[in-house]
Amino acid sequence: MYIAYSIKKGMEYATLTSSVRDGEKIRKGKSVNLGRVLDKERGIFRSRERGVYTYNLETDQYGVAPADFVEPAKRRKGKYIKDGRKKRSLLVLQFGDIFFYDCFVRRIGILEAVDAIGYANKDTLHALLCYYVTSSEPNCRAEFWHEISYAKVLYPMATLASQRISNALAEIGLEENRRLFYHKYIEFVTGCRMGDTKAHFGMIPEGWTGDGVLIDSSGLPNCARIPVTAVSNHNGIISNEVRVIYVVHQRTGLPLFMRYVPGNVVDATTIKRTLLELKGLGIDVKFALLDAGYYNGKNADALYDAKVSFVTRTHSNNKVFTDAVKIHRAGLEAKENLVCHNGGLYYMKQIDVMLGTKSDRKAYGYLCLDLTTQSKELRKVAAKAEDGNESPNEIYGQMQEAGLFMLVSSRAVAKERILSLYYTRNQVEEIFRIGKGEGKMLPLDIHHEDTLRGHLMMTLLSTAVLKILQDRLLNTKLSPSEVFSVLSHQGALVYPNSLITSEPVKKMNDIYKHFKIKCPEEIPYTPTEDECARM
Repeated sequence: MYIAYSIKKGMEYATLTSSVRDGEKIRKGKSVNLGRVLDKERGIFRSRERGVYTYNLETDQYGVAPADFVEPAKRRKGKYIKDGRKKRSLLVLQFGDIFFYDCFVRRIGILEAVDAIGYANKDTLHALLCYYVTSSEPNCRAEFWHEISYAKVLYPMATLASQRISNALAEIGLEENRRLFYHKYIEFVTGCRMGDTKAHFGMIPEGWTGDGVLIDSSGLPNCARIPVTAVSNHNGIISNEVRVIYVVHQRTGLPLFMRYVPGNVVDATTIKRTLLELKGLGIDVKFALLDAGYYNGKNADALYDAKVSFVTRTHSNNKVFTDAVKIHRAGLEAKENLVCHNGGLYYMKQIDVMLGTKSDRKAYGYLCLDLTTQSKELRKVAAKAEDGNESPNEIYGQMQEAGLFMLVSSRAVAKERILSLYYTRNQVEEIFRIGKGEGKMLPLDIHHEDTLRGHLMMTLLSTAVLKILQDRLLNTKLSPSEVFSVLSHQGALVYPNSLITSEPVKKMNDIYKHFKIKCPEEIPYTPTEDECARM
């Protein structure tokens, strides 16, 4: 076997050829086209079938191109680049949104955690995060985005072809890189100063200086068949999905940690391993706020044994809840039980309950009647009653259960404050909303688990950046997506020695002023050969 090289139209190509002996003669056998030669010494090639890859003649093995390899820039013959049916000049760069992003992430200090990921091509890593935060386009458009935007000035060595992105995500998600990242990222989150600091409501032991966590999960539908994609029945909704678990830092509202499980894994079975992973990363959790799906006797025992205080809601079919309803429902609607929270009225009664598999763990229960929810559910009961398909006893039972729910806590909390504590879990829902929207968590069309791990790490980072940005925009009428949309219309013209930015309009100026960012008129820049040829 040997590699034969040939030149066609100024490009060097390689063919893997075998030699076959035919009597006394040696003739060529079967040949395999290796494609265009990118780096002969390192054995790096490009073909339509494999993209950019390596081939070792001695071992006859194909491999992934090294992360530090940067493919030579394509030379474009025309003056323009096609964007759908439109033509775009390569001498006008999309500027404002990329410039703002760069200023913002440097200011908040998250880049140290990003750099902790052991990926060789830092430009690719930083360009990917910028793309995840600022663009709603799929990853297959990243190379085009890089070519027409200020990102190519900030990250000139980035390689964002689809296949190279998949390779990069697979390496970013390696367990070794994941741990290096989390050690720095956790320092960033716990040291972050956010304006909406949450109180701990007495759930954290005296003398302990840490913060509580909020734990919840969400399904990510994925049509690709990979081991962690499974059919899930979550709250009656059937889907083929991966289940991602987020741990959110209570004080800052930022995502602290993430792990994923197959879609058919029940939430209640994941809590202990999640806490163990947090402990392995050096996070000594003292308080956890959980959704109803995480509560069962085994988990209660595990939390007590680990000395983790917790608050959770119980399912309506849980014995703790049904027993409380039987005993305390009749006297619940009394004036001494009336509580006001966030513009709503509740009847609430604090009672003693026993938790755990053996019902031997003392806790505090809060039987609640939400009057707003009760009104909505009674309308549904009335509609069913008109059909005449249910007996008076069934209708009365549904009326008694309308609007009822129950919270349990391992520590005593004043009933006037328990709702404020429990509803801080809305921070988790907000994190999932950001992640699935602007954070590019969805759509999920990934065919390899290695790539999935890296993708979810990048969405964790993008969600954290967007959450911080959203908090900084609380006093404005703008959302993060609107900020990047408005600023994306500010361009920069490429000249021989510099970039000349266009004048920002009022909305752009308001954004820059709010964040105390000064937009430069001129930026030093050395154009590429292609750009010089177009001037």
